[in-house]
Amino acid sequence: MTALPIFPSHHPRPAAGASGRISLVGAGPGARDLLTLRALARLEEADVIFYDRLVDPEILNLARKGAERVYVGKAVGASAWPQEQIDAVIVAAARRGRRVVRLKSGDPCMFGRATEELAAARAAGIEVEIVPGVTAASAAGAALGRSLTERGATDRVVFATGTCRAGDPSPDWGAMLMPGTTLALYMGVAKLAEIRANLLAAGVPATAEVEIVCNASSAQEHLWRGTLAGVTRAAQVVNPAIILVRRPKPGAVVSQGLTAQVASIGA
Repeated sequence: MTALPIFPSHHPRPAAGASGRISLVGAGPGARDLLTLRALARLEEADVIFYDRLVDPEILNLARKGAERVYVGKAVGASAWPQEQIDAVIVAAARRGRRVVRLKSGDPCMFGRATEELAAARAAGIEVEIVPGVTAASAAGAALGRSLTERGATDRVVFATGTCRAGDPSPDWGAMLMPGTTLALYMGVAKLAEIRANLLAAGVPATAEVEIVCNASSAQEHLWRGTLAGVTRAAQVVNPAIILVRRPKPGAVVSQGLTAQVASIGA
């Protein structure tokens, strides 16, 4: 087995004429104080930052003063910046000897299109790394004041998307939500009715608890709790949001977290 190279946490500036490097950096769910120290170091070193729509401007303010900032945002279901174009511009910048930060909300490896950007960099012979970030599901659990897993009740967490590539069938969410599972759905607000129907058809009880956290960890954070039967009446729910559906083991008693601070979304 060939050992993979281990890159140091600090990288000297490339020599003139040398290729730069690309860091795929997780900005976390929103709050800038959830940024990792390594992510902060990359921002302070960067020559150019290509950032997503959901990255808090306060995080961009942590970058060094002379760093160029380029918006490459995409909305759910729409692509103002096609992925192929993003791949091309980050590689082109690195080829000019620049230290590139591709700044993504949450974690780059969690529905963040990191695979395409890693492949583009490697195909061009550009040094590339991933700097992980706090993913939105973790921030949602923190906002609700409870763990995503609970001993004796939920011993697994499944991360899934509510929005697939255009033309692909929707995931079978019901098959994922076996007893003892917390299902964390990203980019699922527009598919709430379809998700509900799929889960009910799979035998998930209509009384299953559903919690939705919008803008987790930010000043705009909103929390809602309801049942699977009534979740489609959550008219106040807006993107970005994480949908958490719990299906405890039979007979298990689960914690309720911050019950008093969560508004009802269903009957």
